Amino acid sequence: MSAGPAVGDMVEEFELPDETGTVRRLSDLLVKGPVVLFFYPAAMTSGCTAETCHFRDLAADFAAVGASPVGISRDAVARQKRFAETFQLGFPLLSDPDGTVARKLGARRNFAVGPFLTRRMTFVIDVDRRLLEVIHSETGLNVHADRALELLRSRSKT
Repeated sequence: MSAGPAVGDMVEEFELPDETGTVRRLSDLLVKGPVVLFFYPAAMTSGCTAETCHFRDLAADFAAVGASPVGISRDAVARQKRFAETFQLGFPLLSDPDGTVARKLGARRNFAVGPFLTRRMTFVIDVDRRLLEVIHSETGLNVHADRALELLRSRSKT
């Protein structure tokens, strides 16, 4: 696993298809405000569903600080679409089937843990593509959204 960028580093531009097959660029996602890019191992699994639905349930809180959650996994576009529709997520789910973006950001494992090559990690990215925070927790399913929101709220007060 590569270390990926550190807080303060610039996140490299990337583009991936979302759940509708529309290609999304990081810079386009950042036009409206900071992006909370969260990697999850596999759509439609219990832990990933809980984590993703927690982001969904905090949508108004993220909107209040001008930020947008964006999910990303190795799942194919069709599976991401089913995931988004089944749980009415309301934010983009990006498909990174070969793990290219996960590898660049340090969210790809060197070996699979079961079928999971992607680590559960979240990157809070500011509008200038500068990395504000990296959140690591494989088991704290609510930690990712909660910590990102806490950081973004503290920034909006300054």
